[in-house]
Amino acid sequence: MDLRHMRIVAAIALAAASTLAMAGAARAETIKVLTAGAFKQVLLVVLPQFEASGNKLSWDNDTAGGLVKRIEAGENFDLVIASPAALEAMAKSGKVSGAGVELARVGVGVAVREGAEKPDISTVEGFKQALLAARAIAYIDPAAGGSSGIYLSGLFDRLGIAGAVKPKAVLVKGGYAAERVVSGEADMAVHQISELLPVKGVTVVGPLPAEIQNYTVYSAALAAGSGHEASAQALIALLRSPEGAAAIRSKGMEPADRAGPGKTNN
Repeated sequence: MDLRHMRIVAAIALAAASTLAMAGAARAETIKVLTAGAFKQVLLVVLPQFEASGNKLSWDNDTAGGLVKRIEAGENFDLVIASPAALEAMAKSGKVSGAGVELARVGVGVAVREGAEKPDISTVEGFKQALLAARAIAYIDPAAGGSSGIYLSGLFDRLGIAGAVKPKAVLVKGGYAAERVVSGEADMAVHQISELLPVKGVTVVGPLPAEIQNYTVYSAALAAGSGHEASAQALIALLRSPEGAAAIRSKGMEPADRAGPGKTNN
């Protein structure tokens, strides 16, 4: 091989290496995901598989109302996972593209301190009596924009016990309401089941009775003008796959298209 030929081969090899490096950099670009609090546990389960495929992800969580405020204020993101109502509000202002893709739904449940007597919440009357008998009840502050807190506030009104519950309410701005049971601030937590399960030191008594159960739906939508659309779509596809469905079930949720009948709070 003459010198000229060697130089040509070297140039081709260098160009190929540069192309592969750029392709690798593109695959490794980080997408930013904003997720409503209850879905973050699912995201943590699928994250290793997503990143093993060559994608990178950074994420943050907030209440659905908090996400709307942050995005409307101009926070950058590539994908948001929240309730359909929250996504609709963001679509109207041009922050997300499309109506979103449904991923899962989750119901509300009750937890008590590990080892404590479990109240009978199998009926509406039983749930009502458990609330009235509780010393203090932890749940998400409706003013923080959390779906379960907003629903429970209205439910207590409908059950006619809002006045009795209010003095012993331990309102949580965000995070796990059940942590207030572990700390001793409350002896009962009422929160989405996926938010009760991760807390060590509590026992999940069960879901609310069917007549008053409320499901929050979680859907995903792309940021309008996101530069990482392919990676964001890949994450949605993973969450909608059998592996994603297994992750969703493991965190106390029901996968989209597999959920049974029931009232939903969008």
